[in-house]
Amino acid sequence: MVKRFGQVNRVRPEVLEEYKQIHVKIWQEIEDAIRESGIINYSIYYKDGFLFAYFEYDGPEEEFAARMEKLANAPRMQEWWGITKAMQMPLETRAPGEWWADMEEVFHQD
Repeated sequence: MVKRFGQVNRVRPEVLEEYKQIHVKIWQEIEDAIRESGIINYSIYYKDGFLFAYFEYDGPEEEFAARMEKLANAPRMQEWWGITKAMQMPLETRAPGEWWADMEEVFHQD
């Protein structure tokens, strides 16, 4: 089963170029952990101070929460987020517990 996700966040303008640079080639452990979690087609776009993320989850629906928790708790992921979160400014309108605000899909065509 494939589920699609869109998220939005902001990047601090003074670190935009550094943020882009560290994403040119992410750490291999992060790349592997993302793949193992079932996340595919993961992209981050930038426009006017905003970061837009898109990814798909390809795996059993009943395993989604556990796989995302395992990904979030991986030591290298915690280290990566420590670096990247310092570069971001989350939206005030995000839901409790969110860092990146989930977006509502209003149209999709395969």
